[in-house]
Amino acid sequence: MDQEHQVVVVVVPLPAQGHLNHLLHFSHLVSDRQIPVHYVGAATHNHQVKNRIHGWDPSATSNIHFHDFLIPSFPTPPPDTNAANKWPSHLLPMFEATDHLRRPLAELLHSLSLTCRRVVVVHDNVMSFAAKEATLIPNGEAYSFNSCSAFGVMFFKWEALGRPSFPGIESINQDLLQLSFEDCMTYDFINFITKHMEFSDLHVGEIYNTCYPIEGKFIDLVSQEPFLKAGNKRWAFGPLNPLSSVNSKSAHRCLEWLDKQSPNSVLYVSFGTMTSISDEEITAIAIGLEKSEQKFIWILRQADLSDVYANQEEIQIKLPEGYEERVKGVGMIVRDWTPQLEILGHSSTGGFLTHCGWNSCMESLSMGVPMAAWPMHSDQPRNTMLITEILEVGVLAREWGNRKEVASPTEIEDALRKLMASDDGEDMRKRAEELGVAIRESASKEGKSTAEFNSFIAHISRV
Repeated sequence: MDQEHQVVVVVVPLPAQGHLNHLLHFSHLVSDRQIPVHYVGAATHNHQVKNRIHGWDPSATSNIHFHDFLIPSFPTPPPDTNAANKWPSHLLPMFEATDHLRRPLAELLHSLSLTCRRVVVVHDNVMSFAAKEATLIPNGEAYSFNSCSAFGVMFFKWEALGRPSFPGIESINQDLLQLSFEDCMTYDFINFITKHMEFSDLHVGEIYNTCYPIEGKFIDLVSQEPFLKAGNKRWAFGPLNPLSSVNSKSAHRCLEWLDKQSPNSVLYVSFGTMTSISDEEITAIAIGLEKSEQKFIWILRQADLSDVYANQEEIQIKLPEGYEERVKGVGMIVRDWTPQLEILGHSSTGGFLTHCGWNSCMESLSMGVPMAAWPMHSDQPRNTMLITEILEVGVLAREWGNRKEVASPTEIEDALRKLMASDDGEDMRKRAEELGVAIRESASKEGKSTAEFNSFIAHISRV
């Protein structure tokens, strides 16, 4: 394609690991269609997302151009493990620093607009200033990328509209609609969102990392007014993560350990990159895991700092005295970065104790792995409802209503036994496996997700 007729995509993520990861997966998919992608952010966050990506051939990024924009330094306070609200307030200074991306982004868009037929800006829905900048060039257009489930987005929008009644909502279990999601976020972050979604009406379409086998009903709901502005378009073409993982040159030691275990026998435990857990709850999890008598891999790391490469002393999370020796051979404690997608895709992995971040949910669902759900903040309580109540491919490890109490080891033990060693758990596993097959079929050459992605590519490439 001649340069003057070229379409380019500019990707603007929120600099938190799950959001960075979603949009880098998206960038790979677009790049595979021979459309240049410009991925923008601070140098430290671009470095972070490239280092942590799994499942893609590292040499397959030649059509992705990373722009390391300079922004002023920002505070990198440690996480507060004892905070009453689990939302990661220590990351807020980093999020606020994204205001400084606006000017270099505007310069990049202007430069691209001089040589490209169309400049397509795909921005995290919170980073709506990118939509404003897209409107300021004559050949620019913006699309909002939702890093939450369609179910979660529907709830957020419905509550913002004052919970109006209409046929789609009325068909949902009324008990679910009455649940309170107070404390999902801090007031400071709500204010940040309010400010940074100021230009959200300027995008011309929305993208979701989900698919019809998972939440077709809710994809259709968010495609209607009042959830989608008249004239706007919507695409759902998840999962964005690879479904046939490209193994790294040197396998992580936990994968070597999984190779020696029986099929579906290992519980994978990880609460993501933004969650801080108190010492008391770490102890409860440790004892609950031990008493459940299930094999496990537990990723035990502090929540990410704003700059994961900042020169700060790593505080090792403490376990009960003698714990690691007692569980040797049964459980593996991992304190470094791990290839989650490859772990979930391993035949020995039979369950996932998770915070239910949407990135983790999508990876687990696409690999057919059932979950024990322990929501911490943000969209996670809603994702938990989807996993446990609607899809029925998971068990509650922790009720959202009990979030202010310290979990008991018995509560955790019971949930893990139910998931990994009960008839109910086996039924969940079968449903998860069947759903995984349907998801992979949707992402196949003739599948619904592929058709949606083709539609998006055709739309942005239109003459």
